[in-house]
Amino acid sequence: MSAYFVFTREKMLDPKEMEIYSQKVTATLAGHPVKVLAAYGQHEDVEGIPTEGTVIAEFPSMEAAKAWYDSPAYREVREHRLLGAVYHAILVQGV
Repeated sequence: MSAYFVFTREKMLDPKEMEIYSQKVTATLAGHPVKVLAAYGQHEDVEGIPTEGTVIAEFPSMEAAKAWYDSPAYREVREHRLLGAVYHAILVQGV
């Protein structure tokens, strides 16, 4: 069953760290069965705390999504995201 990582950026902290993350994150997807469905496109916050942007990535399963998220390549790169901004990350199984 498909699974979706949803990342919402709530507040930018360090644009330089986010630039490093942006430059390196795509390479971490290599070899993983992922389809990026949305990435910082136009959005409208209709409920809740305002966000600065959203990324939605589809994986074939929860296990495949976790394999990418926990991979050495992504673990190294995500440190820049964690230093660069406040995010909310959710992994949700499809129906």
